[in-house]
Amino acid sequence: MENQELVKKLTSISGEERVLINELMSKHTSFKIGGPADIMAIPENTVQLEEMVKYFISMKTPYMIMGNGTNLLVSDKGIRGVVVKIYDNLESYSVNDDTLEFEAGMLISRASKIALANSLSGLEFAEGIPGTIGGAVTMNAGAYIGEMSMVVCETDYMGTDGSIIKVCGEEHCFSYRSSIIQKSRGIVLKTRLKLKKEDPVKIKTLMDDFNFKRRDKQPLEWPSAGSVFKRPAGHFVGKLIDDSGLRGFSIGGAQISDKHSGFIINRGNATCSEVLSLIEYIQNTVNQKYNIRLEPEIRIVGDFS
Repeated sequence: MENQELVKKLTSISGEERVLINELMSKHTSFKIGGPADIMAIPENTVQLEEMVKYFISMKTPYMIMGNGTNLLVSDKGIRGVVVKIYDNLESYSVNDDTLEFEAGMLISRASKIALANSLSGLEFAEGIPGTIGGAVTMNAGAYIGEMSMVVCETDYMGTDGSIIKVCGEEHCFSYRSSIIQKSRGIVLKTRLKLKKEDPVKIKTLMDDFNFKRRDKQPLEWPSAGSVFKRPAGHFVGKLIDDSGLRGFSIGGAQISDKHSGFIINRGNATCSEVLSLIEYIQNTVNQKYNIRLEPEIRIVGDFS
């Protein structure tokens, strides 16, 4: 009965076609892993998102916000409560001289192309990164020579009490793969990036170079959730795993990539439990050999009861 009332409310907010019941999360994650979410809601705009979240808060309904699922490992049992998917909807943007404003559902790789089209430099590093702007700001995503902290100037996000909070500059408290938004469990609504004018040929050349390196060194042909572990200070994750003799090691359908040992790939029908077992095996092996405890960078979510 509770779920019936919840579905009815969500349908009234976003429409019946945007409320899915017992939706397999494996259909919504780049890992292609994950059991069913009780309910998946797909708001069409920030107004609908805010209304949904405020309702969840008032009713004490468990919920989770996701972008396009590129850094998620979801339990084989799925997710209880509501998954709110913002990718492919909340993606409007505006350009004002050297400042770009994006809604949270915009792919960061698309944002880099919009920057290029406006002769703006600073987002070249994002070319080929599969996540959304919201997720990228939340976790201070980065690659090669750049990260979000270098370009984000202002962000509007929703706090856990439903209030809308604006942070500027250093108020983001960016650190390696973290921010005040992540620490406070906030939800990015939109963000503004301060870039700089540059010759578009130079921008495109750099983007092409990063894209080539990504295709050349990463196992993009297999389902994965990107880099599994955060980089420990003074070390490279892939080298630590390589030097531990684990390149290509597998448990069930989950395998350490032969191409880049910092990635775990789904070789076919891998389960969440197999990936978790492989993560634990890597952590224990590297810790035993180097006294370094690798910390997951991917989000591990769902029902593990």
